[in-house]
Amino acid sequence: MKLHFIAIGGSAMHSLALALHKKGNDITGSDDAIYDPSKSALEKHGLLPESFGWFPEKITKDLDAVVLGMHAKNDNPELKKARDLGIKVYSYPEYLFEISKEKTRVVIGGSHGKTTITAMIIHVMHYHGKEIDYLLGAPVRGIENTIHLSDENDFMLIEGDEYPASPIDLRPKFHLYQPNIALLSGIAWDHINVFPSFENYVEQFRIFINSIVKGGILVYNEEDETLKQLAENTENQIRKHPYFTPEYHVEDGETILETSEGDMPLGIFGKHNMNNLAGAKWICQHMGIDEDDFYEALMEFEGASRRLEKIFDSESGVIFKDFAHSPSKVKASTMAVKEHYPDKKLIACLELHTFSSLNSEFIQQYKNTLSKADEAIVFYSPEAIAQKQMSPISADEIKTAFNEPDLEVISETSALQDLLGSKDLNDTVLLLMSSGTFGNLNLEKVKALF
Repeated sequence: MKLHFIAIGGSAMHSLALALHKKGNDITGSDDAIYDPSKSALEKHGLLPESFGWFPEKITKDLDAVVLGMHAKNDNPELKKARDLGIKVYSYPEYLFEISKEKTRVVIGGSHGKTTITAMIIHVMHYHGKEIDYLLGAPVRGIENTIHLSDENDFMLIEGDEYPASPIDLRPKFHLYQPNIALLSGIAWDHINVFPSFENYVEQFRIFINSIVKGGILVYNEEDETLKQLAENTENQIRKHPYFTPEYHVEDGETILETSEGDMPLGIFGKHNMNNLAGAKWICQHMGIDEDDFYEALMEFEGASRRLEKIFDSESGVIFKDFAHSPSKVKASTMAVKEHYPDKKLIACLELHTFSSLNSEFIQQYKNTLSKADEAIVFYSPEAIAQKQMSPISADEIKTAFNEPDLEVISETSALQDLLGSKDLNDTVLLLMSSGTFGNLNLEKVKALF
């Protein structure tokens, strides 16, 4: 196949381009800007465009199809040329479905835990030598590529998110996969710029459940009441398997899962990860891995990158970096760390970085999410708000929204560095939560404070 990628530099787009290139397809692409790690990966395989920008002359009649990334705009000149020539235009989820139509599609959805659950399943399959195709939403330690494609594997495992498929197809990506087996981890309102109300957001999950093929399987977290109602009330003719958080305890700083085969020590921790584990176990069983083999493999699972990733550990303290960037994720990560280190002081530091989190109305969803921390810090950049063309938000508004009168609100990276430097960090766990970088906070300098 001869394929052209418009906006090839995106995380999922460049990964799909590389995977198809490795399978022998003829791949070209364009973008107006490409950054690492995408840039280095494309360059390594000879797919980095010679010049950045949009070049309609790259769109020729001999192309089999064009794959359109979300970064492109509706009026993209390459897109216009493809339409004029009558060339088929796919979003990447559409194309992924196209090449996996003959496979058993397993889709992992939900507002939180998707990457971790998907990574758990891939880890278990690899541990037992069972090859599957997969799409991961983010890089994960121990898994070389975020996309793996083959002609021979029976299963296609897909991390399916709710974000729009492309600029010309605003349907959530996970609506396009038509899963044979699906998992939903929970529903917690996010992406306010796309889904203006909670009701509208919930509707997307109802549509997803209805998209499961007849006779298919839905595995769902029954502890989420909204999700439970959707699953129980669907008229889609599918099999339903609820799951819940298994029994576990923390012993000498180690999380112990209580199983029918006895206590099992794990490399991950937190109630949310135990819940993720329960969902992953069900999916693996539907993919041919029995319970005992699942547990054996999970003992060696260390977690997804930037999901409670320990970046520093000493006698004086510990630092975790976490991707938490929505209310449910912030609350879960903070609770998990406090539960795991009950005798240490917990300083939770959150960057408000996404469109939703910087919205003065949506920020109310963060109420009490940092309550388990001994000290809480919120960092935000007024420049980021201005760049997003949003209304300014004040420190007092943030304190009120979080319901934390002692909350320390910082809006400059240097001030955050100074604040951390002024604290007694002996016997402390520092939890850094962000989908950004805290304005390029120097983590080595932070480590040196301990």
